Amino acid sequence: MSDNVYKSIEVTGSSTTSIDDAIRGAVAKAAESVRNLEWFEVGDVRGHIEDGAVAHFQVTVKLGFRLD
Repeated sequence: MSDNVYKSIEVTGSSTTSIDDAIRGAVAKAAESVRNLEWFEVGDVRGHIEDGAVAHFQVTVKLGFRLD
């Protein structure tokens, strides 16, 4: 049995279309420079309003990755 050690970071994704897209964008961007991503946890959800309508969804995501 192998023991693993994990580290977590927080990133914030933004999307003009949905919370789901904001999460997926944050994970995809982090995956470009962080190896061994294994889990995510949604933290804060907020948005930006322009002219009385939602302009952007912003989602802070905690990402966990396994250390080598």
